[in-house]
This record gives sequence, C-alpha cells and structure tokens, in this order.
Amino acid sequence: MKAPQAKKIEKILEIHGDRRTDNYFWLNERENPEVIQYLEEENAYEEVMMKDTEAFQEELFEEMKARYKKDDESLPYFFNGYWYIVRYEEGKEYPIFCRKHKSLDNEEEIIVDVNVLAEGETYFEVGSVAVSPNNELVSFSSDNVSRRIYTINFKNLVTGEVFADQILNTTGKAVWANDNEHVFYIRKDESLRAFQVYRHKLGTDASEDILIFHEEDDTFDVNVFKTKSMEYIFIASSSTISDEHRFIPSNNVFAEWKIIQPRIDDLEYSVEHYEDEFYIITNADDATNFKIVKTKIDNCGMENWTDVIPHRAEVLLEGFEIFRDYLVLEEREEGLLQIKIIDEKTQESYYLPFSDPTYTTYIGINMEFDTEVLRYGYTSLTQPSSTYEYNMKEKTTQLLKQQEVLGGKFHAENYVSERIWAESRDGETRIPISLVYHKDTQKSADTPLLLYGYGSYGHTVDASFSNVRLSILDRGFIYAIAHIRGGEYLGREWYEDGKMLFKKNTFFDFIDAGKHLIKENYTSSNHMYAMGGSAGGLLVGAVVNYEPKLFNGIVAQVPFVDVVTTMLDETIPLTTGEYDEWGNPNDKEYYEYMKDYSPYDNVEAKDYPHMLITTGLHDSQVQYWEPAKWTAKMRELKTDDNLLLFKTDMSSGHGGASGRFESLKEDALEYAFLLKINDNL
Repeated sequence: MKAPQAKKIEKILEIHGDRRTDNYFWLNERENPEVIQYLEEENAYEEVMMKDTEAFQEELFEEMKARYKKDDESLPYFFNGYWYIVRYEEGKEYPIFCRKHKSLDNEEEIIVDVNVLAEGETYFEVGSVAVSPNNELVSFSSDNVSRRIYTINFKNLVTGEVFADQILNTTGKAVWANDNEHVFYIRKDESLRAFQVYRHKLGTDASEDILIFHEEDDTFDVNVFKTKSMEYIFIASSSTISDEHRFIPSNNVFAEWKIIQPRIDDLEYSVEHYEDEFYIITNADDATNFKIVKTKIDNCGMENWTDVIPHRAEVLLEGFEIFRDYLVLEEREEGLLQIKIIDEKTQESYYLPFSDPTYTTYIGINMEFDTEVLRYGYTSLTQPSSTYEYNMKEKTTQLLKQQEVLGGKFHAENYVSERIWAESRDGETRIPISLVYHKDTQKSADTPLLLYGYGSYGHTVDASFSNVRLSILDRGFIYAIAHIRGGEYLGREWYEDGKMLFKKNTFFDFIDAGKHLIKENYTSSNHMYAMGGSAGGLLVGAVVNYEPKLFNGIVAQVPFVDVVTTMLDETIPLTTGEYDEWGNPNDKEYYEYMKDYSPYDNVEAKDYPHMLITTGLHDSQVQYWEPAKWTAKMRELKTDDNLLLFKTDMSSGHGGASGRFESLKEDALEYAFLLKINDNL
C-alpha cells in the first residue's frame, strides 16, 4: 500500500522579517472533510503496515490485561465519618466510587458508578467526585469528548435523586462550602484556560451563578481548593513563575476574600492551614529549592513570614504534610526522593530508609490532623506500588497494600535496576539515567534498549514500577529513563537550565545519555529506541532532527512538534500560559531560538529512523494537527524506506482512550512496533 501524502497548500507565515512556508497549515481545519479523510487514510496505512503484528498485538494486550486484578479496589481511607473506596468489577471498564459508614464491616454505599454513566459513550471520564460536609450530597463531573471540559452534576446520597442543576464548561473540580448548599467551581475560556471562579447555590440554574474571581492575565490560570483543616477555601492564581492566593472561611461564602501575598514576578508559593497559622512553601528570598515559612492568618503578607524549614542549596523541598505533633517533608537530594519526619515536641528528625538504587516515594492520602500515623507510597523499577502506614511515635511500619501482579510469572528478584551517570557535552554536567532489565538480559551491542524522556515544566519522571513494561523486559529489552534538564530531578536549577533560552540542553542531554549507553555497551544505535509523549514528543522530535542515526526507531505520543506556530497562536489552548516555559516568539530572540529546534520547522531531506506517531482528534493539550503536519512533511522530505506510521484516535484526546483496559491496546501497538522494527517478530 502506498503511503498517504497530504496535499500542499502554500501558506506564508511572516514575523520579525522572517518568512516561513507551511504547506500543511490547512490540516488545522478540524471540520474539513478532507482533513478527516487524510487522518483516516493514515490510520488505514498504519493498519496495513502493522497487519503482520495483529495477532501479536492481541497477545500483548491479553498478557498485559492478565496481570491486573479485575476486581481490584483502592486502599480505603477514612474521612469525616466514612471510609472511602474506589473499586472495579470484573468485565467493567470504569471505576465505582463507594463509601462505608464508620466501619469497613458496614454495608457499602455506592456514590457514583461510572459504568452506568458511561453507557453508550465512546469516551467517558469522571473528573472529580466531592461529598458535601454533611455527607448527604455529592458533586461529580464528567467529560465525554476528551477535551478536558467537564460538566458538573449533583446527587442526593440519601434519596439517590440526581438534581436538575448542571454546570457546563468547567475544569471539573467543585469545592463545597461548609453550609452544604454552595459550591465553588472554575470555568474555562475559549482557549481552555481556567480563568473564572463561580459560586453556585444548589437548586438554582447555573445562569444565576455568581462570578467570584476573574483572572484577567492570560498567562495565569486559577484553581480552587479547601485546606486540609476544612476551615478555609482558597483561590490560587498561578503562572509558571508566580502565584497569588486569596481565601475566605469555609463557613461564610459571603465573606470578603483576603489575599495572602499579592503576585510578584518569580515569587512562587502554596499554602496549608494549621490552627491560627498558614504554613507556606515558597521560593521567597532566593530560596531556589524552596523553604517552608509560617505566618499568622490575620497578618499573612510576606513581610510577616518566618522560616520553619530554611532553604538548603543541595535539597529540593517538594512538599509537606502537617499533623498535630509532626511535620513531614518530601525532599529530593541527588535526584532521589526522601521522606523526613520531624517531631514538633522534641524536634527530633529522621528519614525513612529506602534501599533500591533508584525509586519513587511520596506522602500519601493523610486526611487526619490528630494522628500519629503517616501513609506513604513507595515503588521502584522492580517493586510494585505499595502503600505503607508508618507510626511516627512507635517508629513502626506496616504494609497496607501492594499492587498485585497476576499470572504467576512476575518475581521482583528476576529484575535488576541501576542508576548510572552520563557525561554531557559541556564536560561539566552529569546526567542521571535509571535502568531496569531482566536478570537474564545480557548487555551488548545487540541488546534492544528503550530510552524514555520528558524534560519540561519541571516535571520529574521518577523510577516507578510498570505492569505493562514487563512485556518488553521479558522479551530482552532494557528500559531506561534519562533524567534530563527541564525536569527537577537534580533540583530547581536543573529545571531552569532546560527551559526558555536553555531548552536545547534538554535535547542534548537526551542525546548524550543515549551515546553514553552505547559507549558502555548497553546497546547500539541499531537497537536503541526513544519514546516520549507531549513535551516528551517534542524531545524525541528534536532529537531525530539533530541525530537521526542515533536511534533505530522512535515512538512519539501526542507530540508537541509545531512549536513556533503554536506559540504564536494565542487562540490555541495553553499558549499564553506557556510563555514562561518556552518564551514568547513575538520577541525576536525567542522566535529565532525556538525556530532553531522546533521539530516541524527543521524537517529536512535526509534519512530518519522508524517512527510511530500517535494523536487524539480531540486533544486539548497538543492539537492533532501538529503531529499530522509533522508526519506529512516527513513523508514529503525523508529519503529512507523506514516505517513512518501515524495513528489518530478519532474518539479521544491527550490522555488516550478511556476505560481501565482500553488504553492497553495503545501500549500493545507501541510494543509491537518496537519489536517488529527490532526484528524480534
């Protein structure tokens, strides 16, 4: 079958005296039948070219699915008189939200059964479920398009009645006031930016809702939340580099909103409440890796902030949890997360012990203040996700729940994890790499290796367990994560050195990590593969332009590849809020820098590796036309005979298919592609 080729319609884009020709600009016409036809032709081509793997894809899908417990349920947590549980039933794709009054031995009460709501839908996702303080009402939100635009509904948990109230075009989140009749929620603008907070009174039409706050700066978006104490409701306005918080008591929805600290460029902070004080994690006073301060509620401007946990240059402070007698910190040092316990009475402090060479740990759901028990999570590349309960007084640990891996074939001792360091091209920077492989896999030039990366927004891809990944580890692959600049693996400066006018460090780190793996004989270019999604798709897209022969193949999931055009279009979701990440191309310096690495703008007539590119027609984060244009341009210019496959999910968005197991089909396709081009099939 001949590969599809989109028609060319010349479009000249001009700014700063520079002219770019975009022959595939027209693919952004979502309603154009010719656009849909092209996407369907690409889907048909992908299907034909992967036809020989159909049985194998089904085998992979069933193998992945078989590892999951079909009737699994979450670890119950206790809050406001009830135990809350999310569970799945065998044969059903969606979760069931439940609770039990006071004791787990009591009768289950179903709050929301998503399987019922999703009947007849090709896509369905519940955004949030929130129970009122008096435990009698619930709000729940849903999206049946995959644009992350949610409709909020309400239900009486006593009678089962679903109210007529319905709120459209929201972020999905609803926060109950303590009067049990008002909720606060957020609306989105045309570009899908969260920009307005409204107050809704139960039993009234949404057209009567009161606008509480309008964020007029289009580089900021808003959030609304309740403190752990349930005593205050907050509105947070945030950009990439600045925050502003305002609050009212939860029991007085008509109170005047007070600002903690007005926004200042480069001042970030977030807030939690304890007794008559606010605890704040912030980068104030040049605390690059953040510190914790506290302040009285009545006088909470930053001139009144006093240090609780001072800034430390070598430790990134990622979060904290307050208890009556304890303060628990989530810290990152030399890339590894740690949990620190501080006894507020004795001021004794210590860290929980972890032994894997690379791992993830995190503070879990801890709704209670007056307790000596901390819930935390732990996972590594070889250890399934586990939730522990730690008694901070007795210093004892109890395993509450560990992710089950069914099928009888998984044994943690059969897998090996490592953390190694690669030298970057600047001769000064060392790039951490986490790896996992089966103990029988030999490192050699013939060993296939999948290198994963992200490297944007300060988001850190930590080493965690994956049920799905076992399918390639058991077939001889090494899996590696490059902890490149642009994430925060080695602290805030690691992020700052991989954004804006330092963005190329992200791509070069990934390349240098790959070259190090080859140098150390883990693999070779003939058997090394790259994978990244969204901004990680930008990563692998840029990398194949810089070093097209370094990898035998890449998988680019919902990739952000048309950087310049997107960042110049303020009507596209998220654009203006991204200026502090990528830069504003209306400024010539940023335009030229961005254009120099943008994958779409730098496609050339040369050989490229095998490529599988995926997108969702309704993607709200990275519009489908970015990978569509990228594919079309590569089809036109590439000089090789390698596979170039482009698949559009016509019913989903950025997160892929909905449902518990449906998304495994996407994983099966990706793994079948990798094994096919590695000649394992």
